[in-house]
Amino acid sequence: MYPFIRLFKELLVHRNSPPLGPRDVHVSRHICWPWDIDLWVELNNGRTLTLYDLGRIPFGQRVGLLAALKKKGWGLTIAGASVRYRRRIRPMETFTIRSRLAGWDDRFFYIDQSIWKTSGECANQALLRSAATGPDGIVPPALVAEAMGIDTESPPLPAWVAAWADAESTRPWPPEYSPDFNDTV
Repeated sequence: MYPFIRLFKELLVHRNSPPLGPRDVHVSRHICWPWDIDLWVELNNGRTLTLYDLGRIPFGQRVGLLAALKKKGWGLTIAGASVRYRRRIRPMETFTIRSRLAGWDDRFFYIDQSIWKTSGECANQALLRSAATGPDGIVPPALVAEAMGIDTESPPLPAWVAAWADAESTRPWPPEYSPDFNDTV
């Protein structure tokens, strides 16, 4: 189940936090609860992606994105993700999520998020691409930036983010399958 109560708690906790600039880092603290674990008694990889919402959505609130979306009647969607897992998070372990905007191109915002253990080790990192959506489809990020009252030109994307975006643009959609693909069970 989606952690709505945890999300509302984060929004409430950060409602009076000072506003952030789009390149600032939002830091939030969390606990790995028993219902977040998998069979290997560690934070489940899918749950990790869900918990990243608990950092990304309050970040959006603090940079003015949520207010701009509400004012314009736009939605928000995740259009892709790449995750690296390096350290385990165990039940009842506390950790922080760091969220920042890496930049944008003509279609997507790129968000860099990471989970850090109290030991100072990075447990995992996710690069997500997100899009604002309106009645006609994807809203150009420059229009979203304008609605937020920030510079409409993105700062330069880090090389690794740009390389990932370029690689994603070559990926076929819908997925291609070989002629001998057999989907019978």
